[in-house]
Amino acid sequence: MKGTVMSGMRPSGRLHIGHLSVLQNWVNLQKEYRCFFMIADWHALTTAFDETGAIKENIQDMFLDWLSVGLDPERSAVFVQSHVKEHAELHLLLSMTTPVSWLERCPTYKEQISEMGKEGKDISTYGFLGYPLLQAADILIYKADMVPVGKDQLPHLELCREVARRFNYLYNVKLLPEPQALLASVPVVPGIDGRKMSKSYNNYIALTDSTKDIQKKTRMMITDPARIRKDDPGHPEVCTVFVYQRLFNPEEAPEIEEQCRQGRIGCVACKARLAQRLDEVLAPSRDRREELAARPGVVQDMLWAGAARARETAARTVAEVREAMQI
Repeated sequence: MKGTVMSGMRPSGRLHIGHLSVLQNWVNLQKEYRCFFMIADWHALTTAFDETGAIKENIQDMFLDWLSVGLDPERSAVFVQSHVKEHAELHLLLSMTTPVSWLERCPTYKEQISEMGKEGKDISTYGFLGYPLLQAADILIYKADMVPVGKDQLPHLELCREVARRFNYLYNVKLLPEPQALLASVPVVPGIDGRKMSKSYNNYIALTDSTKDIQKKTRMMITDPARIRKDDPGHPEVCTVFVYQRLFNPEEAPEIEEQCRQGRIGCVACKARLAQRLDEVLAPSRDRREELAARPGVVQDMLWAGAARARETAARTVAEVREAMQI
């Protein structure tokens, strides 16, 4: 194994096609790295502390989606954050040495407070202020070498490294590593209306969508507004459908682009070809998910087994931290 990788997602329900490249990257990483993949339910509470009713169901939905695309609990520790209590203990211990100013300077802190404030929700809580430190504890507790992140998460990872450096300096140890970013080229998948794909906009294609759902949503996609008739020359660079063709149908995309520019393929035919291709991409994971959903007991056992596996490493790290702090 090349080293240790740690990553996670907040349980927001069933995932959409925009998450597919991230999950496929995880599937590839587990072949070469010792991996810990976490469903971050405590992180979900930082902004949804007053809307907790769906979290348990969302955990199950997310885990099924992960399994359906190829995440393997035999290769990786796949678990729910709150099932490994050591995360909370390490977060508490690290909070004793982390300056508040480090947390307040995180770029997303004031930005998200402002955005949520516009929606009438106050998230200026201790938990929200401290969530980057909880993220650091999530990573450091497994002594991860690498963390798959997008560029927007780099400040949080730098905080994690600062926390590790400060702890090691204060207690004169070389216990906590400074994890490095594993930047993946994650394509931005727009919503079917051209905006950012979001459940709140209802403009997404879910990994679990049926053939009929995919066909319906594809027909609703925004195309070239300047193209009136089928044989008018098109402009694929401004067409949402072509973005999808390029991402999910790369072998046929050059031919489709040429036909579009020459007015030899209409938008209806182009959408039909895309719908067929998206269905081919999603069908295997959709079928796998249905099989797993029919065995809820087995799926739950996988989660508990993943937590037990993660706890072995987490408990060992917390014991070493306590020893370093002489407590």
